This record gives sequence, structure tokens and C-alpha cells, in this order.
Amino acid sequence: MTAAAAASILETVEGQRLNGPAGEPWREWGPYLSERQWGTVREDYSADGDAWAYLPHDHARSRAYRWGEDGLAGFSDKAQHWCLGLALWNERDSILKERLFGLNNAEGNHGEDVKELYFYLDGVPSHAYMRMLYKYPQAAFPYEDLLRENARRGLDDTEYEILDTGVFEDDRYFDVTVEYAKHAVDDIFMRVTVHNRFHQPARLRVLPQVWARNTWSWGGDSRKPSLRLEGEQLLARHPHCSPMQVTAWGPEPCEWLFCNNETNFPKLDGLATPGPFKDGINDYLLGGASTAIARDGGTRAAAHFTLELAGLESKSVYLRFAPAGSVQVSARTLFEQRRAEADEFYAALQQGIADADARNVQRQALAGLLWSKQLYDFDVNRWLDGDPGQPPPPASHAHLRNSHWRHLANCDIVAMPDTWEYPWYASWDLGFQAVALALIDPGFAKHQLLLLVKDRFMHPNGQLPAYEWRFDDANPPVHAWASWRVYQREKALTGQGDLDFLERIFHKLLLNFSWWVNRKDAEGRNLFQGGFLGLDNIALFDRSAPLPPGYTLDQADGTAWVAAYALDLMRIALELARRNPVYVDIAVKFFEHFLYIAGAINRLDNSDAGLWDEQDRFFYDVLHRPDGGNEPLRLRSIVGLMPLFAVQVLEQHEHECLPGLRERLLGFMHHRPDLANLVSRWNEPGQGNRLLLALLRGERTKDLLKRMLDEAEFLCDFGIRSLSRVFAEHPFALQVDGHQLRARYAPADSDSRLYGGNSNWRGPLWMPINYMLIESLREFHRYYADNFSVEYPSGSGYLASLEEVADSLSQRLTRLFLRDEDGRRPSMCAYAQLQADPRDRELLLFHEYFHGDTGRGLGASHQTGWTALVALLLQP
Repeated sequence: MTAAAAASILETVEGQRLNGPAGEPWREWGPYLSERQWGTVREDYSADGDAWAYLPHDHARSRAYRWGEDGLAGFSDKAQHWCLGLALWNERDSILKERLFGLNNAEGNHGEDVKELYFYLDGVPSHAYMRMLYKYPQAAFPYEDLLRENARRGLDDTEYEILDTGVFEDDRYFDVTVEYAKHAVDDIFMRVTVHNRFHQPARLRVLPQVWARNTWSWGGDSRKPSLRLEGEQLLARHPHCSPMQVTAWGPEPCEWLFCNNETNFPKLDGLATPGPFKDGINDYLLGGASTAIARDGGTRAAAHFTLELAGLESKSVYLRFAPAGSVQVSARTLFEQRRAEADEFYAALQQGIADADARNVQRQALAGLLWSKQLYDFDVNRWLDGDPGQPPPPASHAHLRNSHWRHLANCDIVAMPDTWEYPWYASWDLGFQAVALALIDPGFAKHQLLLLVKDRFMHPNGQLPAYEWRFDDANPPVHAWASWRVYQREKALTGQGDLDFLERIFHKLLLNFSWWVNRKDAEGRNLFQGGFLGLDNIALFDRSAPLPPGYTLDQADGTAWVAAYALDLMRIALELARRNPVYVDIAVKFFEHFLYIAGAINRLDNSDAGLWDEQDRFFYDVLHRPDGGNEPLRLRSIVGLMPLFAVQVLEQHEHECLPGLRERLLGFMHHRPDLANLVSRWNEPGQGNRLLLALLRGERTKDLLKRMLDEAEFLCDFGIRSLSRVFAEHPFALQVDGHQLRARYAPADSDSRLYGGNSNWRGPLWMPINYMLIESLREFHRYYADNFSVEYPSGSGYLASLEEVADSLSQRLTRLFLRDEDGRRPSMCAYAQLQADPRDRELLLFHEYFHGDTGRGLGASHQTGWTALVALLLQP
């Protein structure tokens, strides 16, 4: 980014909000309401740990949540004292549409999956303006059809999606656009615009809602908030907030309906307790139960509008949540102003992007990131033991999961991987998300990275929490890489790097690195295990589960991740050494540790086979058997490409201006010439006296890239597949502990449920790994320049520099989302109805992964956690 472009971003109204002294209060309110609280571990107090069954979708409207709230197109303050959301009823559905519907892990033929059409269209980091679109059928929502047909389909079948049901045919649906605009930090306007897409009249009930999160039922503070009708507006009182007022208006006056955000025990458990309950408004509108609601107050209220819409007509309704006594404001003018400010902000960011379609893709990717911020509240100690005044959980509950994470107490705004399928943080997802978020909000990106190293997140032993289903699983260690990238981004934007942030996170990452070395290098050989490492179905067996007795597995990816981790920490230490030379000592230690790992992964002597396979010229995991034998698992996957990640170029000014650094490095290299000759290229300075640290020498780099860039193996039109295509016709097989294990290339969803319903890495494209491969190629090129070339694609006869390869791979990845010569987007090819409609062809989804041959989006449909990295690939 040029200095002029950075300055123009900071000069926008939004830029001044984020970087001014009042920046943080603007983030007090945001889209922090979860899309799905039901079916989460937090809400599971079962005896068997089946979170999906304990609180299913059918109970969500009737049961008060313990740890958070959910809703359609929701907005809330950071603690969810007050929540705003939307309910809809087309007068044909059996329930109010208050939250997104989807199938749980056992119900979907490829695991859990949201079955709705919604799109995050716009937003700014302060959340002064946000916009999303929800498509709501005019026919009854096909709940039973989706359940029945997906249950019928098998693993070889595609998922049965909402468009397949036919409820959107002939445009018989409503486009419901929800916007939020802040007049002030705590003065929130909500606008709901309904467009009848059908050419004939239709009627829709629209209910903007406001409610208080239930905090009074669980012991501790029993004081209740209240919503009371006073004239034509509501007065909202909360023991932790200033008094607020709620007003609503539209084409016709609204009808205020009230209930309480409390569990309907008579319905769910047969207990006689007085209402009204959480589902009162639903029961009143759909069942005519007049006693299910109150007319004057409660802890949940809805402004009930009945919109009569002519064919193709649009109408809007408004809700305002503001401090009591606020003066009247023109809502239309405010929305126009805030949207213009958002346009100004993105115009400054996208100065170098000439193509309008690319600008649209980037803006929606970033909007998805911003809409994915949610309150994550979870006190594991209290969850395991139960709340005072409530029935204790079953005894087995305390031993099912996370019993060693009693220190974990989260109550923070955290970026989620996906707002419905993954409404909980994952440590490595969060690293990728932070890097993408830093493009528009480095401050929040730093906050996210610092969260996971806080004492109430990080385990006392140094481990970072993986994800709520199993905090003690091992996610790839990308935190140091992400911290460095965020630091660089902020430095480019503001002209000054935040060394205090870098130093603070560095010290905590020292503990985490020690955990990796002590826990994941079982025999102290500098070859690492790691287990799961986020790759689900890429291996022959479930790497989250223990191996059969006597077996161990040295992992190429685990070893590569730790090697890259050492280099990232070395890079950070060198930056900190500019201010404090003490860090030179630490940098040298990580330099040494990296070389020990490099020596181990490449070792060719008789004492250890290493992980490089001379026969195939590829890195493989190595399985050690009880009889002392070992063998490489010759399954060519992205596991064997990950050693490319461990690469770092030291510039001359970095290794010569720091007192004692060069002497210390040369001294170690003199002492261990075997390591120097194996990996470092130390004696061959590049342009500008650059020095290269990498796990691969030039020859091996070319061998590995020959495989990676072979269209018969990894390379496809849209990037790098996660499994070699050669295993499509000739699956890989291996005998382990008396069992025959097989792996076959499958370009789309997994054909195995061995690792759970949504294990899906047998071939598809995966954005974060592709992004890191591109970064690595650029780093190699920084050293070699144009003196190093490879055939691209392999066998084509065309020689390309590594920078050209990186540029081309980047173009292939962005091609997933950009319109092709026929006006279609490959990632959206499953949404033919939308792509064929001029009014919808600009809408995008950012899927979890992509078909290895066609680029079709697969898995979670709003994985703008890591798939938002495409926004960086589009940035010049």
C-alpha cells in the first residue's frame, strides 16, 4: 500500500472513527448476536455430550439460552444486555422465522449445514453501517422436505439445498434487506426493506424485535431488565445500562407484542410455571393463544407490522433503539449518510483495483468478516459444575469434554469461522481472520490475536484453545505468523509499527512454542506429531484419535508448522531487537532450533529416515510400527507441501545492524556445517546480500514444486488441490494393525464418515493453505529473484519465476469468485437460479472449501473466516 493510499483511508470519516480517541465506543454495538446458539457445546448439559440433540432447532424458540442469544440479522451491545433482531412470517409457515434453520451433523448427508439463503453485503469496522440480505419464501418453508431428502441421500450424493426444493421458483419470495446505522455510539437505527419478487400481491408479517439476554435465571444477579409501553414507544430499563427508548414506524402503525425471554417449561418439561415465555409471540401469531403474550411489557418485545405488497413492490419499516430522551432524527438521511461514508471508506481502500467486479468481491468478503463478529461467553468451570439454584448437570457431564480447561472464562467479541456452522472460535481460523481483518481494522485484528494468549484463554501449560468441542486438540500454530502480518499491515497503514503489541504477544507465544516442543515432539528428535492439525480427512486415519498401541506417526505438516513457527518467532525477535538488543539472543535460539528441525526432516543417515522420500521426491508422514520398523505413508497430499511454509529471507540491514547477530549466526554455522549445507544456502548470498532460511534446498524445492504444479496431481484451474488427483483411479492403501486403510481422491465432499459428518479434505481446494503457499513462493522469490525458474504447469515447457507462479496461483484462486466469460462465478455454480438473474448475480457466498475440479463452493457457506483471505489476494 502506498503512503498516499494509506493516508486517504485514515482521512475518511470511518478511518477517523477507528483511529481517533473515541474509536472504541463505536464498537460497543455491532452484529454480535449469534446466528446459532442452539446445538452448541456451551448450551449442552447432557449426560452423553450430544449437543445437537440436547438443544435442537425445534427447542430454540422455547428454551432460554444460558450463554448467549441468537437471532436473524441480529445486533447487540458487547455484553448482549440488549439485543435487536428480526422475525418474519409469511402466514404459511408453522413457526415464526426468527433464526436460521439447518441440519445437525447426523441429519445432513455431509454433516451439519445451514439451509437458508442469506448474504452479508456491506459493513464498516465501527459498525456505523451494516447491511445484509435474507431471502424468504412465500410458500411454507420446506423444513420437513429438507430433513427427509437429506436423510435419504448418501455420501456419494450432493447435499439437498433450499434452492433444490423449488420454493424460490417463479420468484415467489421476498428479498428482506436489513440495515443498521448508528446516529451515535449507542443510538441504533434498524431498517427492514421488503421487496416482493413475485409479480402478484403478497402479504408478510414483519417483526423487528428487542429483548434482554436472560442473565437472571442462572444465579448471581436476579435483577430483571424490563420493556414497558409508555405511549407510542417503549422504555427499556436494565440494571447495567442507562435507560433507553424504543420506537418503531412504517407504512402503517405497528402493534407491540410482549413476552419474556424465559423457558416454556410447560411445553418442554411439563412443569406448571407462569408465562408468558420466550415463544409467546410465536404462539400468539400462529396459534391465536392470547394468553401467550402481554400487551404492556416484558423482557422481549416485537413491533408487529403487516405489509401488503403489490407485485414487485418494496416497503420499509424502522426501529430505533436510543438513549431515553433522544431527539427526533431523519432515518432516511442517516442511512444515506452512513452508506456514503462506507462507500468513501472502500473507495479509499480499493484505489488500485480497477475492476468493479473485483471490488464487489472484496467488499462482500470483508462484510462477511465483519458480520461474523459475535459475543462468545463461556465459563468452563461454571459450565462443568452447573449454576447455583439450577439442577446440577449429570455426573458424566464433567468428564465428557474440556474437563482440563476449567481456567477458561471467555466473555468477548470474537470473529467466528462461520456464523452458523462454526459459531465458536478456532485458534488457527482466528489467525487467518485477523490477517484479513487487518486490511480494514488492524486494531481489532490485534485485539483478536491478543485474546487467545490471555490467561483466561491460554492454558497454564501454554496451549492455545483449539475449539469448544475439544479445547485440547491441536490447531496449526499460525499465531506468530498472523501477529507479524498484522504488525506489518498496521505499519504500512499508519507508518509506525506497534512494537508494544508485538512484544506483548511474543512473550506469550514463547510459552506456546515450548508447549509444542515439549508435548508434540514425543522423543525429542525435532520431528513433530500434532495429531489433528485441522486436516480432518486428509490422512488414512483419524489423527485426533490415539494410534493403535505401539504405533507413532511423525507428521510432515506438524514438523513444518513448528519449523515455520520458529522462523516467525525469530523474525519477531529481530524486530524487537531494534529497540532492545536483548532479543538478539532469543532470535539466535530460534534460528538454531529451526535448523535442528530442518536437519531432522531432511535427515538421510541410518539413524532416522527423516520425512523426505528420495523415491518420490516428496515429504511424507512416517509411521513407526511396534516392531521397530517404519515406513512413509506415500499418500501425496498438502501435508507434503507444507514444508514450503518454513521459509524466511533475512535482509542485509536486518542481519548486519544488530550488535553481535551476524557473529553469533556464523559461529553456529561453523560449528554445524552439516546443517548449513543442508538447508540454509548461507554461503550463497542473494541480491542485496539476502540470506535464505528454508527447509528445502533449490533442487528439492524444484522437485516438490514439480509435483505441486502438475495438473495431473495438485494443480487445477482454481488453485492447489489438497490431495493428488492420481489417487482417483488408484486409491492409496495400507495395512495398519490388521486393518486395511484406503484413501481415494474425491474432489468434493468426503465419501467417508470415519472422522465425522463434515470431514471434507479428500481433494478439495482450501483457501488458507493456498494463500500460505502463495506467500511462501513470494518469499523464495525475494531471495532467488529471476535466477530460479520452474516449469509451469509441469511438463508444459514454459519456465516461470516463482513470483510469476505466485501471481498465477493468486489469479486462479480469485477466479473462483469473479465472473467468467459467460458471466458465471465458479464458486456459485450450485446457485444457477441466482446467477441467471441480473438482480442476484452480484451476490456471493464464501464457502469453507471448493470442488477440486470445478471450483464449486462446498461445506459451510459463510466461511468468510479464512475464505475472506481472497480480499488480500485482490488487493494490489
